[in-house]
Amino acid sequence: MLFFLLATAASISLANAQKIANKDVPSVVKSALQKNYPNATHVKWEKEKDNYEAGFEMIKEDYSVLFDASGKIVETEIEINATTLPANILTYVAQNFPGKKIKEAAKITDAKGMITYEAEVDGTDLLFDRSGTFLKAVKG
Repeated sequence: MLFFLLATAASISLANAQKIANKDVPSVVKSALQKNYPNATHVKWEKEKDNYEAGFEMIKEDYSVLFDASGKIVETEIEINATTLPANILTYVAQNFPGKKIKEAAKITDAKGMITYEAEVDGTDLLFDRSGTFLKAVKG
């Protein structure tokens, strides 16, 4: 239940994100990014309520990391190849979205280490737990 609430909060906050300039990001948050991801390139910032999201590339992978105002990591999202999603997710998509392809896929890890997966299909973000069980759909 806690996970569901966190996933819901994250989804809602993503809908309310606003792009912000690097100069408007607190130095403690920028320092946390540099400390945890020293090889991050092409960093773009967004403000989500009281949190700051850094979108960046690192070692040819796309990352999105959500920090609180004190620089603590709230959530990390790494774009992955759809073929690496758990088999249950691929089966769910094939059965519920026949003929549709997964446009983007991501592995999401929250601050407590809980892993979830996201698959974007036909303009909808589908969220799944670590084992590939469907949790909910969020229209994009």
